[in-house]
Formats: sequence, C-alpha cells, structure tokens
Amino acid sequence: MSAIRLLVLGAVRRHGRAHGYQVRNDLEFWGADEWSNTKPGSIYHALRQLAKQGFLHAYDIAPSTVGGPPRTEYELTEKGTAEYFSLLRGALTTHDRMDLLSAGLGFMADLPRAEVLALLRQRMERLRSWRESVTVVGTAEGHIGEITRLWAHSAENGAEWTRGLIERIEGGAYSFAGEGGDPFAGVLAEE
Repeated sequence: MSAIRLLVLGAVRRHGRAHGYQVRNDLEFWGADEWSNTKPGSIYHALRQLAKQGFLHAYDIAPSTVGGPPRTEYELTEKGTAEYFSLLRGALTTHDRMDLLSAGLGFMADLPRAEVLALLRQRMERLRSWRESVTVVGTAEGHIGEITRLWAHSAENGAEWTRGLIERIEGGAYSFAGEGGDPFAGVLAEE
C-alpha cells in the first residue's frame, strides 16, 4: 500500500476536480513532505499513473503559456473512489507504517465516526498481536536485545496513542461523514 496514492486520491477528492499544483499545495500545507515520501515530482507522477490506471480522469483544460504540456485537471473515477476508500480503511488499521497511518488520519473524516472507531480498534488488535510476535521471538541479550525492546516499546506507544484517539473520537472530537458540516473546514490551504 502506498501513502502517496492515498494522499493524492484524497486531495483530488477534496477538491472534486484538481490540478497538480492544488494537490501539491494541500500536501505541503499538511507537511506530508516531512512524514511521507511525497515530493513534488512524485505527486505529478502519481497523478499521471493513477489516471493511466483508471483511478483518475484527466482533463486538459488550458494550453501552456510557455510551450509545455497543457494544464491538466484530475477527477476521481468510480474505480478511484473505491480505491481511495480501500486505501483509507487499510491505512487506519496499519500498525507498522507511520506514513500510511498519517495519511489515513488526514482523511479519516471522510468515513462515518462508528467506522473509524471500528478501524482504530482493529489497529489496536494488530498492535497487540505485533507486540506479542516481537517478544515471543525471544529476547536476545546485550545490545541486540535493544531491538526487541525498541519494537515492543513502539507497539506499546502506538497502542496508547490509539486508545487516546479512540477516547477523543468517542467523546465527540472532530466531524465525520454524515454528521453535517465540512470536516475539512480550516484544515486545507486556502486556494
């Protein structure tokens, strides 16, 4: 699963129809270039690939004023919408990919509150299972044992943070799909 696919599909979806610069601006505003492998070139490449694969429809809307390719806007296809929600659900249950989890958190408001809570509980179970598998392997001695302790500690911290997020969402934090209003108001860069 690729964080950039989720980020690009989600950013295009937020706009309805968007050109590469809008997608890039949104992702940079979120700091995605810091916590994922999202770079300007990878955004434009992802847009073209997603269009080629049928997840986005590309519209050439204006000729270039400097002799380059025409300006292109993108819109999710039905296949792209299905892929977006599949990636989003997978991202919210991941236990070992911070870039995917971060991307999923950025778009979790596109799902109903109850579904987000269920997905985060699945993440908790995956963290528990992962921690068990890491510690069952056996604890090596000396400095090599620090590897096991690091991974166990990461699982524990991930579970603690996820429990806190679940509590915040159960307590009414954030606005989710079907609850009215725009859950993204104020979180995207102004156009």
